[in-house]
Amino acid sequence: MKVLHLVKTSVGAVWALRQMRELVTRGVEVHVAVPPGGPLMEAYESAGVVVHPMQTALPVKKPWLWPRLFDSFRGLVDDLRPQVIHSHFVGTTLTMRLALGRNHDIPRVFQVPGPLHLEHYAFRHAEFRSAGPADRWIASCRWTRDCYRRLGADEERVFLSYYGTELQKIDRPASGILRRELKVDAGTKLVGMVAYMYPPKRFLAQRRGIKGHEDFIDALQICMARQMPIRGVVIGGAWNGAESYEKRLRAYGQKRLGDNVHFLGTRHDVHDIYGDLDVAVHPSHSENVGGAGESLIHALPTIATDIGGFPDVVRPGETGWLVPPKQPSKLADAITQVLENPLEAKQMAFAGRDLARRLFDYRNSAAEVHDIYFRILGDLCNLSRGLRQSA
Repeated sequence: MKVLHLVKTSVGAVWALRQMRELVTRGVEVHVAVPPGGPLMEAYESAGVVVHPMQTALPVKKPWLWPRLFDSFRGLVDDLRPQVIHSHFVGTTLTMRLALGRNHDIPRVFQVPGPLHLEHYAFRHAEFRSAGPADRWIASCRWTRDCYRRLGADEERVFLSYYGTELQKIDRPASGILRRELKVDAGTKLVGMVAYMYPPKRFLAQRRGIKGHEDFIDALQICMARQMPIRGVVIGGAWNGAESYEKRLRAYGQKRLGDNVHFLGTRHDVHDIYGDLDVAVHPSHSENVGGAGESLIHALPTIATDIGGFPDVVRPGETGWLVPPKQPSKLADAITQVLENPLEAKQMAFAGRDLARRLFDYRNSAAEVHDIYFRILGDLCNLSRGLRQSA
């Protein structure tokens, strides 16, 4: 089987690389169209993936570039003739559909990495209505799957499979590195947030960053007013040129928390320091499963907002705490509850680890995707046979 994957970045989206690497081990001839120049180019090649340096994400604000992009994409598809085209982003999906047309004969799969575009009417319907008979979706959380079904997609055209991760590289004990680095004693609780910084999208009427950094800072301020011995830790820097937003966030945190918050920027030892936190907070305004799976794999007490895919793994009273988005006071209450009930929090974290290990093993996820390919090819083969017989 030959499959062409479409990825809009060669800097991030390691989850797509993991999936492709495992598909190669299963005998799939994997090709990827990915922008040149990023650090993951070599990693794709080392994984046995055939790399085609090409940006396939639709430049929405530059429609004069579309004809050339579409010609290049059609040329790539004509040369490869893959049995399946597998897109991992909205922008790459729109290029795939617009360039080939609604009735192209190659099966096309959009594995939806997050629900953001589905939360807005115009973007939701633009993406859904661009799909043709050969298009399918792989939702990476239950909310996304149910949304496509509400839009009218037949159940057999919408699948569910979580993007996986390498469990053996995450599940590590506390190292003490972070506490030594910050010079924090054992009596001080570390409340952490691990996320890149994405500035507000004004065209979506966002006033705060989508990951909820401002809400995290506000919640910590409330906790400090309660005389709680805590420090806030923000791990993750600016994403894709958002340095000015990072600067504003640092100033915001300094103003409200003073020296009681630490901005560590982008780190490459996250899994070594994650276990030093006492609680992980994921206050996103829009999210798939995000980092909640990672913090639970570390058996770390986890708080998340009640949105998107978080409820798939953060189950109140079982594996963690869910709070309404954009409500720092509710977030502060949850942080307080976790820190005042450490035994209960740890028990739920261990239950969360067991659940996360079942859901997010990348080998299982790739096996699911492999099976989905065969189901799609079988369904379309049967459809084509039926149309011939009725003609």
